[in-house]
Amino acid sequence: MAQHIETTCVQGGYTPKNGEPRQIPIVQSTTFKYDTIQGMAQLFDLEASGYFYTRLQNPTNDAVAAKIAALEGGTAAMLTSSGQAATFYSVFNIASAGDHIIASAAIYGGSYNLFAVTMKKMGIDFTFISPNCTDEELNAAFRPNTKAVFGETIANPSLVIFDIERFANAAHAHGVPLIVDNTFATPVNCRPFEWGADIVVHSTTKYMDGHGACVGGAIVDSGRFDWMAHADRFPGLCTPDESYHGITYAEKFGLGGAYITKATAQLMRDFGSIPSPQNAFLLNLGLESLHVRMERHCANAMAVAEFLSDHPKVERVIYPGLKNHPSYNLAQKYLPHGSCGVISFEIRGGRKAAETFMSRLQTAAIETHVADARTCCLHPASTTHRQMNDAELYACGITPALIRYSCGIENVEDLIADLDQALAD
Repeated sequence: MAQHIETTCVQGGYTPKNGEPRQIPIVQSTTFKYDTIQGMAQLFDLEASGYFYTRLQNPTNDAVAAKIAALEGGTAAMLTSSGQAATFYSVFNIASAGDHIIASAAIYGGSYNLFAVTMKKMGIDFTFISPNCTDEELNAAFRPNTKAVFGETIANPSLVIFDIERFANAAHAHGVPLIVDNTFATPVNCRPFEWGADIVVHSTTKYMDGHGACVGGAIVDSGRFDWMAHADRFPGLCTPDESYHGITYAEKFGLGGAYITKATAQLMRDFGSIPSPQNAFLLNLGLESLHVRMERHCANAMAVAEFLSDHPKVERVIYPGLKNHPSYNLAQKYLPHGSCGVISFEIRGGRKAAETFMSRLQTAAIETHVADARTCCLHPASTTHRQMNDAELYACGITPALIRYSCGIENVEDLIADLDQALAD
């Protein structure tokens, strides 16, 4: 029986049998015992399902991953130790030295650095393109060695809405998948697979956890991209893996399982960015209230955005729910029930005025964080994006006076009162 997403938030991923724990058990064990070497050998050959070492898989982690897969409408998912690890794995699973990726220029600063600096050192080239580029500019960015297109549903912190359907159509016309970071929207407000995306990643540290309790990430496969139809472009999935007894993932595990199985069997085996079962348990507690919290986050953000829009000390307000937002029409298409709780705004007076405002906040905490039950605030140019020069900052939609304000689920009147006193002369 098909479930609404609210029910999946609460009950997805784990169904206890008679007499079993109602809550997902925390399997806090590094290893798993077997009676015979033959039973374990089948696991090492990927001939049977089961567990032998938590660095690769763990029952608690898998149950929570299954819930996230169900929320996104995917066929398989895996948890990682951070959102950065999820972003890295999602690309590195299909790209290697000598390959090329197209990425939206309006992405999280940490992702930009990962792509432009670290992965460039690994021999993977990235072309950053405006999410508002023309179709001609987009198609011109593809190369024979392009392996994927990457974007964020709602860019952090510029809040530009990514035209998922348009970029998916372009990616598929060139025989590559579209990877979408859906962290800010969450599957409650947008499910990118329904618009043509192939892989979705999350920093579960944000709204999914929602309480600042544990760092984590997730990768979800739609199960729809036909790797074998483009076998020459994706040898890692479509030719034998000698490190796993010559298995060809796309043949053995099909569309629904090849991508995540390879990411687990290869990348998690070798890099080991696995979350602890305790963190997965805490993440699941956050997921159980995700649908309730997202509604409140969005309602608070809309009220705060309207207040800031009318304040004389505020130069401009960037929020997809406002009609003057450049991506308003895309927000109505992809996020008709609300976008997120994050607002970006510029204070009159430049960097100094922004720093003064930050020092006066009382209810909102200054944190390198966002998308929490508690309201938090950040000055990106001096923190998360400080490695970028001015040209790179402006390309991401950031100015020296830009403030990123993440509305929590407190009473919105208290949030507005705090903003009002921080903006006062």
